[in-house]
Amino acid sequence: MKVTLLQRDILWADPKGNAKLNEKLIKENLGSDLYLLPEMFSTGFATTPDGIAEKLDNEGECFTLKWMKKQAKESNCAICGSVAVEEKGKFYNRLYFVTPDGCWQYDKHHLFTYGGENKRYTAGEDKRVIVEWRGVKILLQVCYDVRFPVFVRNRLLDEGYNPEYDAIIYVASWPATRVPVWRKLLPARAIENQCYIMAVNRVGEDPACRYIGGTMLIDAMGNSVAEAEEGTECAVNGEIDMESLAKFRSKFPVLKDADKFQL
Repeated sequence: MKVTLLQRDILWADPKGNAKLNEKLIKENLGSDLYLLPEMFSTGFATTPDGIAEKLDNEGECFTLKWMKKQAKESNCAICGSVAVEEKGKFYNRLYFVTPDGCWQYDKHHLFTYGGENKRYTAGEDKRVIVEWRGVKILLQVCYDVRFPVFVRNRLLDEGYNPEYDAIIYVASWPATRVPVWRKLLPARAIENQCYIMAVNRVGEDPACRYIGGTMLIDAMGNSVAEAEEGTECAVNGEIDMESLAKFRSKFPVLKDADKFQL
């Protein structure tokens, strides 16, 4: 499966402006199965969402979700990224995974208390969301979730060696000062769960922080398959090789020895 990670600067509180820029990047990198955008890619990371978060209409859709659905159909691909949304008076940091025929959502479970995200947003349930797209089972996660390995622990589905998922998505607005930590956590999640990691972080500045990226595709051994240049707005293309992953898992089946407790 071919993936394109879009390491972008984000226009503050401007969903339509960001949609136009994202569409341009997608058209310049046609042919991917999946396009991945950062956390709150339509507005920037707004801990005070009043007047910034996108309101859902009577059909449960916002402007950016409609845009994602249009792009997925036109380019025959999946598009994924998180959006600040307001639903029935509550705010959510909602990750959408949109394909030409469907839409899945995951509300960020671990809210960033240190940055005040918990004061205005509602946390998602402790329920994991796994999407299967073109032969790859993908776990949906957002930014701060990467610090909590128990929540994402890969498990075997049956007596054979059939892990619950093959890749984890992490979309982020991870500040420049903590990027060295981001770079350590991502390979750890890949190694301990024997999976690919697709991680995209933004660049640029918002009213609170500066961002330098750290966008990368990582294989199950913790190796960088593709990586963006820090501080640069760009698109990074890479491949998820399911045949290679299956061979590695078969040769070194560590998940069989994992703890058997359930979340």
